Amino acid sequence: MHIRFDVPADPAYPGRVAAALSSVRLRKYGYIGAVLAAVGAIGFAVSRAFAWGDQISPLYMAMVVVGLLSMLYSPWVRLRARRRSSRYAVEGAYDITDDNIMMRSGSESGGIAWDGVAQVRDTPEFWIVYVGRMPATVIPRRLMSPEDAETLRAYMAKRGLLQPR
Repeated sequence: MHIRFDVPADPAYPGRVAAALSSVRLRKYGYIGAVLAAVGAIGFAVSRAFAWGDQISPLYMAMVVVGLLSMLYSPWVRLRARRRSSRYAVEGAYDITDDNIMMRSGSESGGIAWDGVAQVRDTPEFWIVYVGRMPATVIPRRLMSPEDAETLRAYMAKRGLLQPR
């Protein structure tokens, strides 16, 4: 297998990459926030039924507020990442073989050996490549030909790397 494709200098592309990489790590804040907000709302409603509820209801309101802020943390981080990364738009390229994934961006280049890849997660726009438990890079499917994308998908599935969304 030898797949090569270029990445144009699109100002929106680095932001989409940053959003894809950060969404994986930040998803837990949304779950924790939803649980905190739900427990806080239920606790607040129940505490209003008891005489001592006035003393403890500020705790439940704080849980609701912290839960909502936690749920908003992930979108806020993604928005900031998109804004900051737009100035990093440079041309680049990917060169993917049976042995490794080589990436070039501007004057910098780097690579990841397939033997070091723990898993690959499928998102709507990218394949997110993990080295250990950390997302290391993304492979943009929309910049590849459909035949190359299918070849790479089959290769990753054969190696047992491809994890569903």
